[in-house]
Amino acid sequence: MTMPTYEGFMIPVLRILADGTSQKLRDLTDLVADSVGLTEVERSDLYESVQVVYRSRIGWAASYLNTYGMVTKPNRGVYEITAAGRELLANSGDKLTTKELVIYAKAHGIMPASAPDGKAASSSAGAASTVTAVPDESVALDPVEQIEEGVQRLNASMADELLTRLHNNDPSFFEQAVLDLLIAMGYGGAEGRATRTQLSNDGGIDQDALGLSRIYVQAKRYALDRTVARPDIQAFVGALQGAQASQGVFLTTGRFTAGAMQYAEAIQSRVILIDGERLARLMIRYGVGVQVERTVEIVKRPRAIV
Repeated sequence: MTMPTYEGFMIPVLRILADGTSQKLRDLTDLVADSVGLTEVERSDLYESVQVVYRSRIGWAASYLNTYGMVTKPNRGVYEITAAGRELLANSGDKLTTKELVIYAKAHGIMPASAPDGKAASSSAGAASTVTAVPDESVALDPVEQIEEGVQRLNASMADELLTRLHNNDPSFFEQAVLDLLIAMGYGGAEGRATRTQLSNDGGIDQDALGLSRIYVQAKRYALDRTVARPDIQAFVGALQGAQASQGVFLTTGRFTAGAMQYAEAIQSRVILIDGERLARLMIRYGVGVQVERTVEIVKRPRAIV
């Protein structure tokens, strides 16, 4: 099964609360996850921000239901279904969109002061508040997921730009970027003294990693659509053994063929293949060749306020 979006969790939340019991959010989350049959793999899925995906989605489902009056919170972090929520559950099928939730709440005179998306409701003297904006029913991402998706799009664009820069500059620029990345990742010994000890036309780099073992690194600045095949990896393994290195890393701005990847997995020597896409992602992750423009902090309510 595919894990439901936060909208897909709204009806399950109402069903768990339909027996009239009050549920703490953590317990409610576990019960909802059980009711929809989430697997252990799905429960271990994390955002890049290391937030558990299903807990975030169920939490937002409960938040929207609370904002639009379908559930209430008698105590902090505790949820109960309301009469309106019971009626909505009785008249709904298995799915409920945010747009449908807003329309239902408005039809029953339930007008929140503000919606979870931060858009405040308007009001006039002597009249009930009205919701100023109805979320598009095609928007199935919760706010955290919208941030994650935006970051992924920005990173994908930056990755393309990085690969273009690596390919358009001279070979020494590419090799230095590779060394900077290795040092940023913690290789090169405690003092970070990874250096080019062998430089040839193909960009070979012999690298002392941590002083305990030797890692032979070869960096190939190929065209972005160029492939590295099995014979190239076989030659690399031979060079690795000749350099008395116990491990090897083959980096390229191009791509690896299926045969090259299968060979690297099958041999006894430890060989890691890093293609252009992964190389760019690593550079972004470790801040090599890029700079942070803005940091977004996602806050949550503290467990206790002293």
